[in-house]
Amino acid sequence: MASHIVGYPRMGPKRELKFALESFWDGKSSADDLQKVATDLRCSIWKQMADAGIKYIPSNTFSYYDQVLDTTAMLGAVPERYSYTGGEIGFDIYFSMARGNASVPAMEMTKWFDTNYHFIVPELGPNTKFTYSSHKAVSEYKEAKALGIETVPVLIGPVTYLLLSKPAKGVEKSFSPLSLLGNILPIYKEVTAELKAAGASWIQFDEPTLVMDLESHQLEAFTKAYTELESSFSGLNVFIETYFADVPAEAYKTITALKGISGVGLDLIRGTKTLDLVKSAGFPAGKYLFAGVVDGRNIWANDLASSLSTLQALEAIVGKDKLVVSTSCSLMHTAVDLVNETKLDSEIKSWLAFAAQKVVEVNAMAKALAGQKDEAFFSANAAAQSSRKSSPRVTNEEVQKAAAALKGSDHRRVTNVSARLDAQQKKLNLPILPTTTIGSFPQTMDLRRVRRECKANKISEEEYVKAIKEEISKVVKLQEELDIDVLVHGEPERNDMVEYFGEQLSGFAFTVNGWVQSYGSRCVKPPIIYGDVSRPKAMTVFWSKMAQSMTARPMKGMLTGPVTILNWSFVRNDQPRFETCYQIALAIKKEVEDLEAAGIQVIQIDEAALREGLPLRKSEQAFYLDWAVHSFRITNCGVQDTTQIHTHMCYSNFNDIIHSIIDMDADVITIENSRSDEKLLSVFREGVKYGAGIGPGVYDIHSPRIPSTEEIADRINKMLAVLETNILWVNPDCGLKTRKYGEVKPALTNMVSAAKLLRTQLASTK
Repeated sequence: MASHIVGYPRMGPKRELKFALESFWDGKSSADDLQKVATDLRCSIWKQMADAGIKYIPSNTFSYYDQVLDTTAMLGAVPERYSYTGGEIGFDIYFSMARGNASVPAMEMTKWFDTNYHFIVPELGPNTKFTYSSHKAVSEYKEAKALGIETVPVLIGPVTYLLLSKPAKGVEKSFSPLSLLGNILPIYKEVTAELKAAGASWIQFDEPTLVMDLESHQLEAFTKAYTELESSFSGLNVFIETYFADVPAEAYKTITALKGISGVGLDLIRGTKTLDLVKSAGFPAGKYLFAGVVDGRNIWANDLASSLSTLQALEAIVGKDKLVVSTSCSLMHTAVDLVNETKLDSEIKSWLAFAAQKVVEVNAMAKALAGQKDEAFFSANAAAQSSRKSSPRVTNEEVQKAAAALKGSDHRRVTNVSARLDAQQKKLNLPILPTTTIGSFPQTMDLRRVRRECKANKISEEEYVKAIKEEISKVVKLQEELDIDVLVHGEPERNDMVEYFGEQLSGFAFTVNGWVQSYGSRCVKPPIIYGDVSRPKAMTVFWSKMAQSMTARPMKGMLTGPVTILNWSFVRNDQPRFETCYQIALAIKKEVEDLEAAGIQVIQIDEAALREGLPLRKSEQAFYLDWAVHSFRITNCGVQDTTQIHTHMCYSNFNDIIHSIIDMDADVITIENSRSDEKLLSVFREGVKYGAGIGPGVYDIHSPRIPSTEEIADRINKMLAVLETNILWVNPDCGLKTRKYGEVKPALTNMVSAAKLLRTQLASTK
């Protein structure tokens, strides 16, 4: 019985790639230095999987930034503004597309399906020229082969690539990138031929868009693509990998009917109906089924007995020699290795499995199906499952009663938003086009050192508070010098917006090295929600009150919303997600009320990940949006009309949920806009009326590029064309923690200057 891994984390157990990338970008190390770190990581991963007994080991899943951007490079689909002149694409062009440079902006970045991973959106048009411009897939296959390790090269499939693309600037919005299918297939044929010549016997094509609600012409594109590629697959085994949801019946019918395909990978974790589909529709004789029974998106140990039962049911349908035990998706969405967690509570640790442990689980089940069951391993797993179900630390009856009592109310504020904004303006007295930032300011090395030393008890609590107070004072003074209207304290006490709150809520556990890649070099360390959630004490009031005492201007209290805490955590899988979310909402509600009582007049409750959690299938979306929006309203339903509630969202496609965003009933929403080429504004051009305050981002904070005053003023003018002057706010796309002060100061200076310029122009036209 064979075993397979869809993909593996890239950053390394101690974020080695992150630090190598940032050193290279800062000019402190060479391209050779970066490539050496990457090579060492890749080789280590392949050896680890080979030693664990995995048969189908993936290659080309490593990336310096993002696998979709790697495919753009492979196809040579570089937008004109990067002045690419042909040949193998190097780091200069590659990272300019990802991050922008001094003269041109980066490409759009958005969420990878319903995960917290981001990808760089391809920009295509009818005149896009495709050439084979990155041989990375072949190079990495050869690299593994030189180690004596046979791998399965992984490619983003041609149809998924095009369905994730957008029309380039200047191209009609009605242009369909899918019309370019015939143009990119010759490149895929070249890549396939090179891999075959290098000795590859298997190739994995990732086509996760197959789990979406596709139209008939989109499904036909899969048939067209793989029928045309069929001749180049001669002598190879090729399989299509899907993940993140059930494959709809029509899509299942399409891919299982493809003649040149040797197998199909199915997600049996999020695809809760997939097993029934295989049973009812059957599975084509002679093809391999890669059964994703080990969760690639969470950190709970697999219930081996239950998974083995599922595999045995599939074995009866597809045959023993055609069933492959696999992960549900790439393991890049989970932490690297539980071995590195020396401080984690031993009981909770026994309930977990990170990527390295999931590799072992996959192989253990493959061996069990082959008659080589490790009884001790399975017994230990069963004991851990039982321990988790019966542990008293998981359940808090008081919390469960409070969450159950939420039923029967929609938790809306009594007064409508227009009346609230009037009351708030009388108290806050803000100018038109008020300026603000999203929350965080640059996280300097000194700041990180202070937090590290505090956690290690190397400095006293008094020394820590003194250092953080000095940082807050510096950030407040800078904002006053820049003449920003509504201030933030900069969040110097927080390493991460979710981790900080989770550390102070019951029901959460934390790792030391449980890092997961979000994009590029950006890593997050998701907390683990293992039990019922409550707030033992105030979490932010001390710092917010301190910051407000330093200025006469409004100071925002900064909170992370319940849906974002949920979606950016590893969530317990023993109860519905909405129940956990309601528990978090009640905890945040207490914090909001304490901030208001402390005199904080503006409170921001970030819901950056609300769109991210939207189910991929339309039939499931209304239920999610109902409880997600309700959770947000719970947090602030009890505040006074004069208390202004802000929220923030970023790096997702919000246009299709705009009515749910309105239903959140926030007083002000700040929302990413500039990096996505201002597509948010199109929803207002189409007639959607928005009566609350809104701040579409005026510049991209994920790029080191500094926008000019004129560029920002032009963006604001575009907003004024579709939004009322009295509701428009001026702010960056997102928080500033990843930037340096040398970038932040001039960018914010230009932002405030642009706002003042527009105020003057608007006043002169009255």
